[in-house]
Amino acid sequence: MGPQRQLLHSVIVGAPGSGKRTLALRITRRFQLKTLPSGDLIRDNMRRDTEIGVQAKTMDHGKLIPVDLVIRLLFQKLRNVTQDNWLLCGFSRTLAQVEALDRAHQVHLVMNLNVPFEVIRQLLEARWVHPTSGRVYNLGFNPPKWSHVDDKPEAHNKRMKEKGVLETFFGTETNKIWPYMQAFLQTKVPLRHPKTQLLQEEISL
Repeated sequence: MGPQRQLLHSVIVGAPGSGKRTLALRITRRFQLKTLPSGDLIRDNMRRDTEIGVQAKTMDHGKLIPVDLVIRLLFQKLRNVTQDNWLLCGFSRTLAQVEALDRAHQVHLVMNLNVPFEVIRQLLEARWVHPTSGRVYNLGFNPPKWSHVDDKPEAHNKRMKEKGVLETFFGTETNKIWPYMQAFLQTKVPLRHPKTQLLQEEISL
């Protein structure tokens, strides 16, 4: 029996408009990680009118999808990829989600995107649309609020830093962040075909 293959279970986090989805796509193509965007999974269940999808639809406009619903959906999928490298995009919005993920699946890397607020403001033209719940924020007069200190990004980042798994990438656009992220990931997960453009491999919804 050969040596056990080292797995990479990773999460990418950042403010809306910071480029999470774009960079997640590049990562999965380049490093052949399985990806599971939580927002896509919730919307898929809503389209198919599953039990969880119906619960999400009945939420009052402007409220967060309950943490337990998001966790149930994601963990159902993660049980099928225990022997694969994977990347979660947009999952860890609250400390409760991070703690639940820690208990069920060891996280080896959290990639935090630090994009200047003014850049995000310009990119989104002063408007945030929460991809999961549909909440709309205006950055000028209706900024998003955090319900509890533990739900703030700072609390999440502090916890991940203490665990030794947090890596923060700074930049004003994805094309400037990507070279640093790619170089860092090459030390974490070897390319199977370094000279070939890898195809994205997603968990089918």
